[in-house]
Amino acid sequence: MKTIDELLSEGVAGTRVFVRADLNVPLDGTAITDDGRIRAVVPTVKALADAGARVVVASHLGRPKGAPDPAFSLAPAAARLGELLGTDVAFATDTVGESASSTVAGLADGQVAVVENLRFNAGETSKDDAERGALADQLAALADVYVGDGFGAVHRRHASVFDLPARLPHYAGYLIATEVGVLKKLTDDVRRPYVVALGGAKVSDKLAVIDQLLGKADRILIGGGMAYTFLKAKGYEVGSSLLQEDQIPAVQEYLERAEKSGVELVLPVDTLVAGEFPDMKAKAPGNPETVAADAMPAGKMGLDIGPETRKLYASKLADAATVFWNGPMGVFEHPDYAEGTKAVAQALLDSPGFTVVGGGDSAAAVRTLGFDEQAFGHISTGGGASLEYLEGKTLPGLAALED
Repeated sequence: MKTIDELLSEGVAGTRVFVRADLNVPLDGTAITDDGRIRAVVPTVKALADAGARVVVASHLGRPKGAPDPAFSLAPAAARLGELLGTDVAFATDTVGESASSTVAGLADGQVAVVENLRFNAGETSKDDAERGALADQLAALADVYVGDGFGAVHRRHASVFDLPARLPHYAGYLIATEVGVLKKLTDDVRRPYVVALGGAKVSDKLAVIDQLLGKADRILIGGGMAYTFLKAKGYEVGSSLLQEDQIPAVQEYLERAEKSGVELVLPVDTLVAGEFPDMKAKAPGNPETVAADAMPAGKMGLDIGPETRKLYASKLADAATVFWNGPMGVFEHPDYAEGTKAVAQALLDSPGFTVVGGGDSAAAVRTLGFDEQAFGHISTGGGASLEYLEGKTLPGLAALED
């Protein structure tokens, strides 16, 4: 995989460089609530612009249905990118149409433009190779060189991620090079003890990575909504907690495999419960109570790990040489149910080992709860991509950059 440093050494002044970024940031109307992914691509864009390239930045945002939708416009992201770069960033109101062509044609050396949401074009996510290829041909006309730096999208076989690199000389940006380097530390020559903390809502989202980690990790800590399927698999009452009953047989198998292989698969010993899901807008008190994990009342739902579990998980992380964390321990967006996620984040900070926050809601939680991002070993920009890499899957966007 050739990197941006090799491209820069060849000289890029006057060259149109297409940067596939990941500007898929959360919005409240037009206000960006977390700009982490935009900040992550700044080093690549700045290096290219400083070297005199004419930089064309493209990304998706949200899941529009293959047609323009103002609610998913990249205009706010383009404006924020300009603020972070300290320079004006041009914005094209389409992706491959008249506005994109004229905007790119108007760039001078060292200037940057953002084109509108890639997913406003049905070809971007199409399963038809020809339809994706047709869009990739149009995108290729905007540039001379391709730089892949949208790690959060590399697990997608999309036109701008998979098909476009085949049409242009292609290089990995700084973000992708960093992300891949970090993930190799989690898969090759891992320093031990290797501890993984997994949370989030659905156990089905994590089964494949658990399957892989049962042969690699020393300890796996389970939290979040997915924990209740594990507790149910042990025969415990889980009340009205989130539960995937169809996954219980697979979970039971993993519990047995963990025991046979000597992997510690650690479940909550207590949990915070309430009678209903909290009001997320008003942040009204949820009146939670703490119960033992094997004594949940039938009419209650679990919403966070309890205080004894926080202590237990902190102790299991204390001596880790390598830590990977993906998924919050509870409904961290509500103050009544944020302490479990806070405790795991703090345990990572206290750990002497190399700590990786695996993107998605975990990365959002770190920022939302006020932790210093720089204090962690690495915060990934792609939760889904990170998990699929750890599952051993071939990621289309990385494969496209390899040759």
